[in-house]
Amino acid sequence: MNTFSTFDPFREIDRVFGSVSRGPAGPGMPMDLYRDGDRFVVEVDLPGVDPSTIDIDVDDRSLTIRAERVGRSTENGKWLTRERPTGSFARQLTLGRGLATDKIDAMYADGVLRLVIPVADEAKPRKITVAHEGQRGLDEPVKGEVSEETDAA
Repeated sequence: MNTFSTFDPFREIDRVFGSVSRGPAGPGMPMDLYRDGDRFVVEVDLPGVDPSTIDIDVDDRSLTIRAERVGRSTENGKWLTRERPTGSFARQLTLGRGLATDKIDAMYADGVLRLVIPVADEAKPRKITVAHEGQRGLDEPVKGEVSEETDAA
């Protein structure tokens, strides 16, 4: 049984900050999440957002993304339809244990914020070799044992 394949460090994947993150056309920050080997990848759509307004915080097991999209103003025009949400947006993810939150990488390109969250080394599966008496000589001390022989100088 491979328990590593069922490891899901995102217990509560998405907790939205009330109405702040919801615009007229749905969530202001639609997101994709997938696992790629020993890392999780989060991609958040943030078209039209100035990268300097993106703020990402990790506090204990909460990862919070904040951003702001400024709406266009028209001096002489009249809006006929205005569906693209503007203002401040926030999205919060509750992370499970076993992630290397100190090694999260973030990149913003083409209107998409991409976070790469690696699985912590201690959460990765490991093989443990089992030694038996036939593998070593009886006179060799086992690692961690103290040998009775001492060198006299």
